[in-house]
Amino acid sequence: MKTLINTLYSMNLTINERIAALRTHIAQENIQAFIIPSTDPHLSEYVAPHWQSREWISGFTGSAGTVVITAEEAGLWTDSRYFLQAARQIEGTEITLYKEMLPETPSIPAFLNSRLQEGDTVGIDGKMFSAKEVEHLQETLRKSGIHVKSVADPLQLLWKDRPAMPLSPAFIHDTQYAGRSFMEKLAAVRKEMDANGAESLLLSALDEIAWLLNIRGNDVHCNPVVVSYLLIEKNAVHYFIQPQKVTAELTAYFNVNGISVHIYEEIEDYLNHLPARSILADSAKTNYAIYSAINPQCRIIDGTSPVTLLKAIRNKQEIAGIHTAMQRDGVALVKFLKWLEDAVPTGRETEISIDKKLHAFRAAQPLYMGESFDTIAGYKEHGAIVHYEATPETDVTLKAEGFLLLDSGAQYLDGTTDITRTIALGNLTEEEKTDYTLILKGHIALATAVFPEGTRGAQLDVLARLPIWKQHMNYLHGTGHGVGHFLNVHEGPQSIRMNENPIPLQPGMVTSNEPGVYKAGSHGIRTENLLLTVPAGEGMFGNYLKFETITLCPICRKGIIKELLTAEEIEWLNEYHRVVYEKLSPDLDNDEKEWLKEACKPLIINR
Repeated sequence: MKTLINTLYSMNLTINERIAALRTHIAQENIQAFIIPSTDPHLSEYVAPHWQSREWISGFTGSAGTVVITAEEAGLWTDSRYFLQAARQIEGTEITLYKEMLPETPSIPAFLNSRLQEGDTVGIDGKMFSAKEVEHLQETLRKSGIHVKSVADPLQLLWKDRPAMPLSPAFIHDTQYAGRSFMEKLAAVRKEMDANGAESLLLSALDEIAWLLNIRGNDVHCNPVVVSYLLIEKNAVHYFIQPQKVTAELTAYFNVNGISVHIYEEIEDYLNHLPARSILADSAKTNYAIYSAINPQCRIIDGTSPVTLLKAIRNKQEIAGIHTAMQRDGVALVKFLKWLEDAVPTGRETEISIDKKLHAFRAAQPLYMGESFDTIAGYKEHGAIVHYEATPETDVTLKAEGFLLLDSGAQYLDGTTDITRTIALGNLTEEEKTDYTLILKGHIALATAVFPEGTRGAQLDVLARLPIWKQHMNYLHGTGHGVGHFLNVHEGPQSIRMNENPIPLQPGMVTSNEPGVYKAGSHGIRTENLLLTVPAGEGMFGNYLKFETITLCPICRKGIIKELLTAEEIEWLNEYHRVVYEKLSPDLDNDEKEWLKEACKPLIINR
């Protein structure tokens, strides 16, 4: 059987042929369905090419999605950010698109319950699912007599030209940018371990490990993390990493800080013989195989890692760093926007060419380390594809009309940026202007929120949506996500979205503010800044908080219907633009200053 499959995979198979080969393989294992998620053994949102299994089996390249293969059907579940993209990319295959969060869409367990019979088995690679997910899947399917079986990754056999695991060297993130040394962070973590009664702590999330150790890497595109595991004991720290990643400088750093280095693959065996009597491990952030490897004599305290919250609340140096990073990023963006305004009328610029130009402006800034995600440059109807990425096949020429949606970000040694601007390149329709202004109203409503301590993001989400809800419009992505510090552009634990999240917003957290509206075949609009949660003073029943907008870049005024804005909203916009000009103009030449002055010119209130 293996010889047959290897022979097949010496050819460049179509998506349907890949699915057929997987079906043949799982049938030999007496498995009636197999689930392939988008993640890696660390349950990351963005993964190294080695783990892009869902993309390989389906052809869908979005960051979020799950494929289910049965003997007769194949389905792809993904969220609203990718509805249009997924439909286009799976066209011509046997895969059916299941749109998550729509009332008619069955969940994956419901789908499996309706297709399988009592006694059937669902296969998974246990390293690609959290222990909590597997427990929930087992409980749900057990009611129908369906079993869940963790097996070795079948794509190791089927995916013949699979990329190797990433082996790029890791490097130290200096304390002048991190703000606190590893030993200081370790002391804070051990204090929380003691409070939880845990003798040891297992960290699997790559951003948490990088933050705690003050190291960074190049293992995941745009996310400066290092594929590894970290185990903290009362008097020892054990780091599991591929030896090729450890430089002489890192070896010295680990020795000074008392960090014992082990081979990456040894983590399961070490956990199986763990001497500690208790371990704090998050079943929602630890894969099933690793979680199951923990010594059965060791009591597992299932809880959130203390690093999650410690990392989300920026220290003073990190806050100072993100401010300076935003200033440099804003300078690059202004230079780009001025160039764009002059370049579009030539008819020579496309979605791809402007992406390259923006990259060049950012790369010229000090401390620049790369993009924080692949730029989304969607012109006209492409803007309605929430996570659109131009390709040579889809690339279009920009014209002096309509909207360009530009979502981009950068990694600097002192901070991570994420910004979206919807830019009027010329004449707009009344519908486009109305939609643009309503999104701006929602953005301002969230930016100006004042709220008591303990408020959760789900309680504020309505502020950004209400202007478009009144017009029977909505968007199905979150309004805000946490952003790392020279780390992942999407981080928790906080969020601002309709879904309930028990984590309250706290001073020092950096969260995005990005309402949008997307009309297939017409246009997409999103306005995004990053917000820093700060104290707002005392009040009735306790302390209050507010947001400081830290992104520095003009908001396009050409699409605004001024009459739809309140006096307070206009005042906010004018004040924001005053700060943008004040902060950015010293680093611009005279022509760029004049352009920025015009872009930041106050809207006049005629009331």
